[in-house]
Amino acid sequence: MKEGLHPKVRTVVFKDISCDFAFLGTTTIDSKETTKWTDGKEYPLVKVEISSASHPFYTGKQRVMDTEGRIDRFKKKYAKNK
Repeated sequence: MKEGLHPKVRTVVFKDISCDFAFLGTTTIDSKETTKWTDGKEYPLVKVEISSASHPFYTGKQRVMDTEGRIDRFKKKYAKNK
């Protein structure tokens, strides 16, 4: 196998910035920031906007859209064409 072909895999802390949830994982992403984990070691920090702690599919909390208002606007917009 060729040397230097595969990227280096490292352990990092992923932090969900929307709900302040963090977990340890592996990735090939580089990060300039570091943070101290619960084991006392310092790891690179990768900030993410959404994770299983904040995604509606996993939390069961769906956002309620204003569907009634959308339907009324749609009907009003296309009622002029009749």
